Amino acid sequence: MSEEQLRKAPRLEIGNILPPRGNMIAVASGKGGVGKTWFAITLAHALSALKQKTLLFDGDLGLANVDVQLGLTVGHDLGCVITGTTTLNQIVQYSDKARFYVIAGRSGSSGLAAMPLGRLQILAEDLSLMSSSYDKVLLDMGAGIDKSVRVLAGIAGNIIIVCTDEPTSLTDAYALIKIMALQYPKCKISIVVNQADSFQEGQRTYEILCKACQTFLKITPPMLGVVRRDARVRDAIRNQMPLISRYPTSEAAADVINIARKLL
Repeated sequence: MSEEQLRKAPRLEIGNILPPRGNMIAVASGKGGVGKTWFAITLAHALSALKQKTLLFDGDLGLANVDVQLGLTVGHDLGCVITGTTTLNQIVQYSDKARFYVIAGRSGSSGLAAMPLGRLQILAEDLSLMSSSYDKVLLDMGAGIDKSVRVLAGIAGNIIIVCTDEPTSLTDAYALIKIMALQYPKCKISIVVNQADSFQEGQRTYEILCKACQTFLKITPPMLGVVRRDARVRDAIRNQMPLISRYPTSEAAADVINIARKLL
């Protein structure tokens, strides 16, 4: 989609109704498979360890898996809110493992992914109002640039783009940054390079993406951090345990904790 088409397209952002919340952080990625959900969970855990009352909203509508990675038994999820069975406040659950609050999505529901724009905007408004009860609210967005990502990201004062050094990840991350920067010029966009072989390799990956943003978009999104590749991440996911609990001294855990400190 060209810049001209984006400017002429119907505005999906909710920012015209409610201003972006500074304590809300959208975690997004241009493509799947970059560790976005794992990063969002681990970042929420790190923030809670830093005495921040934290809520993690599983906004990957249709492919939700935050509860699976945390080993949470979900009674009511986002699907119940959409159907009018419960309210958003009523489905908030507390994760004893990671000591933060969770709003679970509903995996495999194409109905949620295809939610009408009006319902998405109502959901965004409710979530924005609820955020005042927390120090930090993380939104785990779906991969890509569909309307649910564009609407829900509009209520966040910060957008973290997670990418890896794979060419397709960088290309899709650039496309997402382009759309977010055009639709939400007041939002702070930053970059996290995940699964990097070293800090130096992560820095090089960031520089490639940043150069494209500077050349074609005339913006310089800062690098929030680099998360090094760590075999213990897979083990923690397999055992449905937060990395910081299972391997608190691991390299990846230390990297995410450093990112959490920057957000404070």
